[in-house]
Amino acid sequence: MAGGGGGSVSLEDLPSLDLMTELLRRMKCASKPEKRLILIGPPGSGKGTQSPIIKDEYCLCHLATGDMLRAAVAAKTPLGIKAKEAMDKGELVSDDLVVGIIDEAIKKPSCQKGFILDGFPRTVVQAEKLDEMLAKKSTKIDKVLNFAIDDAILEERITGRWIHPSSGRTYHSKFAPPKVPAIDDVTGEPLIQRKDDTAAVLKSRLEAFHKQTEPVIDYYNKKGAVVNLHAEKPPKEVTLEVEKALS
Repeated sequence: MAGGGGGSVSLEDLPSLDLMTELLRRMKCASKPEKRLILIGPPGSGKGTQSPIIKDEYCLCHLATGDMLRAAVAAKTPLGIKAKEAMDKGELVSDDLVVGIIDEAIKKPSCQKGFILDGFPRTVVQAEKLDEMLAKKSTKIDKVLNFAIDDAILEERITGRWIHPSSGRTYHSKFAPPKVPAIDDVTGEPLIQRKDDTAAVLKSRLEAFHKQTEPVIDYYNKKGAVVNLHAEKPPKEVTLEVEKALS
């Protein structure tokens, strides 16, 4: 459930059904153990598919640092104002600021049972600052789910995607091919590939990803927190692996 825009909706204005649903959800969640998770995986690894499933199953809040920064800026929180100053100057928002925004966010009731961090930490320094902040609350990261997948499989998944621009129909040269290569089944019009889906773009994105995240995975590996998932498997099997890792 989305937050009420900084408490702009008063409880008495909410429909009874919404209130009851939320109360029931909270009661069901009360018995769940707390979990603090980091999800790491390259584009196309299925992280985005699993994240909402994990969130609902374990009553966690999903923290995407980019969205949180934008929300803090829009809400003009003290940290948001600082972040906006940095962004306006074209500077990167400091690690301390991002960790501060995470610190603020995890105080919300929706994060009571823990959180899923997505897209952060990207560097060992960020991981250290995050751990320091959690240590002050006497908590820590419980598990780092590493969506491990061979680059070659990713390349096949992503570079095989073809799109029919006017209808939005999608095909995959291996998994869901059109009847005639590069032609839309319905209209007979040519299919295109998104610029981001080409092998060259993907290769540079993956190289950057590995270079950036491998030290972070090593850092949490030393703490015994990393679980390597077989992200090349079908989504349902990956979900089972996640459940086993978190049980």
